[in-house]
Amino acid sequence: MASRTASYVEQGQAFDRDMDYIPDRIARDSAEWPVEPGRYRLVAAGACPWANRAIIVRRLLGLEDALSMGICGPTHDRRSWTFDLDPGGLDPVLQIPRIQDAYFTRDPEYPRGITVPAIVDVPTGAVVTNDFKQITVDLETQWRDFHREGAPDLYPEALADEIESVSEPIYRYVNNGVYRCGFAGTQNAYDKAYRRLWENLDLLEERLSTRRYLVGDHITEADVRLFTTLVRFDPVYHGHFKCNRSKLIEMPALWGYARDLFQTPGFGDTVDFDQIKQHYYVVHHDINPTGIVPKGPLAEEWARPHDRERLGGRPFGSGSAPGPVRDGERVPPEHNPALALL
Repeated sequence: MASRTASYVEQGQAFDRDMDYIPDRIARDSAEWPVEPGRYRLVAAGACPWANRAIIVRRLLGLEDALSMGICGPTHDRRSWTFDLDPGGLDPVLQIPRIQDAYFTRDPEYPRGITVPAIVDVPTGAVVTNDFKQITVDLETQWRDFHREGAPDLYPEALADEIESVSEPIYRYVNNGVYRCGFAGTQNAYDKAYRRLWENLDLLEERLSTRRYLVGDHITEADVRLFTTLVRFDPVYHGHFKCNRSKLIEMPALWGYARDLFQTPGFGDTVDFDQIKQHYYVVHHDINPTGIVPKGPLAEEWARPHDRERLGGRPFGSGSAPGPVRDGERVPPEHNPALALL
């Protein structure tokens, strides 16, 4: 997510995520940053779970024509994420080599973490916001006029409080909890994070054993938030971050739930396992100083039947599935072999 520094583990300290994001919002009634199709560019990275949320939501809602997307490569240095996947190493719309440049266009003395996802105002080249949580909620609520026909309601007003209530401990103890394990600087900090992670994963295992989705009877923002951690669990967090009580594949309800989402258009087709592993195992020098990237686990396991339909519900509620992934946004098949089996 952030590239403030090349070191992530602070000896003698617990990991504390910097949540001091740019608070600006793109909203229908905003005088400074109104919702305007074609004006903004979402900058994300397939490797990053927080950015992956925005990639999924944009695709589910069919916002490709309204909001363009730039993708940074999976690795970065201490300065920032780079557009090394693009010809010439420049984002084709913003014409910059690093997302850092858009932050410094907004503020030459920008003091905080250089993070993805970020939304950039294309005319000025300046970052508008990098508040990953608010970005997806605003895409779901403020950009409704530009949702595709049949787009699901990922943030129903009647379920908003429950979505946030369910999501808060997921963020604190699961989404961020795996990082608290991996970047712990003391045994005590690690033990505390590990205990809370597994207490909450066990609660989720119980909750999802009797219901198909976290909130309501169709996919919501809450499911997007949990999925991006689960899909990285066995490839990265289990070993690299020492979250190794159990593998995801050993937790029947969570594993079935994760496969159900993965096999739903808009989820698995955004997942690039190669980039995910390259990012964590190459960038985190203090955890993996050799930079060796593991070959496993087998991505094909994600295509196995999940049998979650028996719990009822419909993935998109009264809506429909998104269409095929756009040209230029497809995950290379060798980076996610499960997709060919679906």
